[in-house]
Amino acid sequence: MTNPTDFTDRELDIMGVLWRLGSGTVADVQDGLDRPVGYTTVLKQLQILEEKGAVRHERQGRAYRYHPVTEAQETGGNALRRLLDTVFDGSAEMALARLVSEAPPDAREIARMRAILDELDADAGESEGDDEEEA
Repeated sequence: MTNPTDFTDRELDIMGVLWRLGSGTVADVQDGLDRPVGYTTVLKQLQILEEKGAVRHERQGRAYRYHPVTEAQETGGNALRRLLDTVFDGSAEMALARLVSEAPPDAREIARMRAILDELDADAGESEGDDEEEA
């Protein structure tokens, strides 16, 4: 079985619409996409996503309503790891530098980022202390 969170760009666009809406018919998804995509193309992509286990459907009148099975956060982690490895040679520092230059964070986001980094730094310090005690 394929990883249900390993999406092509088009599949990710479709999943984005479903996550935003909560669920949708083929027409709903088609309307929610940023660029025009044919009805049968969206239908085929939804069928592929269902085969992957990423969506499920239920009958709604004459149409099917599709529901995401995978969470956006789960997919984001996998996609980010792949991007980090592929584009930034595994460097979180390079990725962060590019991210903040492309989408400068506001003061609140910077404070949250600092808190996350401080927590990671504290955890790393505790781990180093554990290693020294064992030596």
